[in-house]
Amino acid sequence: MTTRSRAWTVAALALTTAAVVWWLGSPAWSGAGDENQKLAGAATASSSALGLPPSAQGTDTSFFARRRVSSADGTADPLLVDGLRDTLEALLMEAGDTRDPAALKQRLAALVGHHFPAALATRALALAERYVDYRVALGSLRAPQDLTDPRALRDALEARHKVRLQFFDDTEYDALFAREADLDRYTLARLEIARNAQLTPEQSAQALQAADNELPKERRAERSAATEHMVAAAQTAAFNASNADERARYAARSTQYGEAAAQAMAQLDQNEQQWNQRLDQYSQARAQQGEGAGLQQLRQQLFTPEELQRIDAALALRALSTRTPGS
Repeated sequence: MTTRSRAWTVAALALTTAAVVWWLGSPAWSGAGDENQKLAGAATASSSALGLPPSAQGTDTSFFARRRVSSADGTADPLLVDGLRDTLEALLMEAGDTRDPAALKQRLAALVGHHFPAALATRALALAERYVDYRVALGSLRAPQDLTDPRALRDALEARHKVRLQFFDDTEYDALFAREADLDRYTLARLEIARNAQLTPEQSAQALQAADNELPKERRAERSAATEHMVAAAQTAAFNASNADERARYAARSTQYGEAAAQAMAQLDQNEQQWNQRLDQYSQARAQQGEGAGLQQLRQQLFTPEELQRIDAALALRALSTRTPGS
């Protein structure tokens, strides 16, 4: 495996894991369910094409067999548009954090007009209320114990998909999740290929091409941009591992990306260093005193409201990075 491919694989695994941590254990809803549902067995629609071991038989509703649907008459629904989920998340954020779904829904009724036109407000509120129920249902799922195992991630994505189908019809599902699902399937396919030691280099190349062919055209440009970011992130990780100083980082980045990008990355390095220092302080306090009012107070002191949503995912990624095997 080339250095670039290895960097892509590690970064892609981190991104996939971040998605699983967020959607299976979102801080706002992680305590919503008292019982944990067993993660469903995954179906592998394209495993044979990718040269991968066969998995459980799939159905037409499997996450890995599913493809985007289109309206029969070709007309567009003004509610079910790109960015719908971002709008719903913004609506929930404005409503504020609450452990009581009923109270949250009451707040949404008063705020829905801030995010949707009046003509769509009734339908939008009904959808938002089901979105709340969906987020509550996610609280009964858990991220896999081994976040470095592609098959465990596959099972987690399938389980999340089945929860989504309980609350949304096909057109709603596509507006809310299809874009993300396309990239999830593609990213996981690449991870599985990279981890399959039985494949020859030629077979790996063919499998990667098959995965590329499965990705819709509109997602390929996004994937290309994401790949560039992953490579840059992997380069930063390599700098951190070797304790490269600021001059060495700037010289390498300015040569590869240009001076403006190198300056922006240097600022990101500083921000990331400060973020990690606060994470260290929080982790040490949690290890020493455990969960409690004091730790909650420290969370509020160390992190902004936006950062509070990232803490659990960031700590999970830290654990992942210490367990990811070298290749």
